[in-house]
Amino acid sequence: MSPATVAAPKPKSRPTGGGNGAAAATKIRFQDLAFTYPGRPALRSVTLEIPERRVMAIIGPSGCGKSTLIKSVNRIAEIGTPVTVTGKVLLDGEDLYAPGVDLVDLRRRVGMVFQRPNPFPKTIYENVAFGPRLHGATGRGALDTVVERSLKQAALWDEVSDRLHTSALELSGGQQQRLCIARVLAVDPEVVLMDEPCSALDPISTARIEELIEQLRERYTVVIVTHNMQQAARVSDATAFLLDGNLVEVAEYVKR
Repeated sequence: MSPATVAAPKPKSRPTGGGNGAAAATKIRFQDLAFTYPGRPALRSVTLEIPERRVMAIIGPSGCGKSTLIKSVNRIAEIGTPVTVTGKVLLDGEDLYAPGVDLVDLRRRVGMVFQRPNPFPKTIYENVAFGPRLHGATGRGALDTVVERSLKQAALWDEVSDRLHTSALELSGGQQQRLCIARVLAVDPEVVLMDEPCSALDPISTARIEELIEQLRERYTVVIVTHNMQQAARVSDATAFLLDGNLVEVAEYVKR
């Protein structure tokens, strides 16, 4: 099967981080990926390329395999259940299902934001500092810098800078979701996966997240699952449509 390849968007409409209009390198490649849960196939021979520093939206009806597709990249789809995987998922050409893959490092490189905000029952500061600490950062000065940078990247710093040591659970739903994004960014990932990140949010919070996605694409490869086709058109460079575990079509958006 030939890959469904997304062409680089025209620089006039959505310039890349490099700004030179050259086609982006492939960051993620699904190659004949089939993913089966016990008694139920979720993905059937999906081949798809996602370029670096682009936003790819994954759409389709409930149960079509959207979430499984993105969760196959950081390999959390297999947690808690036996699965059968054939084909390949490649990140920068590296087979993520090859023996010996470091899953802790993989999940640092490929962060994920879930459907509902899931902050830890800790302070705002400790939520963001959790990942860097897990990966060896201990100095207070370094952690302060990472926390501030990550909250600024998540467009949350101005709202919480004076209450970093209060509970994250006191934040609004939209703020909690941006905090979860900051928590992902704190470990300096290469890819940010978003599984319907706005489905539990009000329209104003949704707009803030969509604005944030536009900013994130300057530094990260972003893959977002959404049921909202208007949202897919607003935030993404291209959309992949799944149906019953099959990749049906990939369409590029040209924004004017």
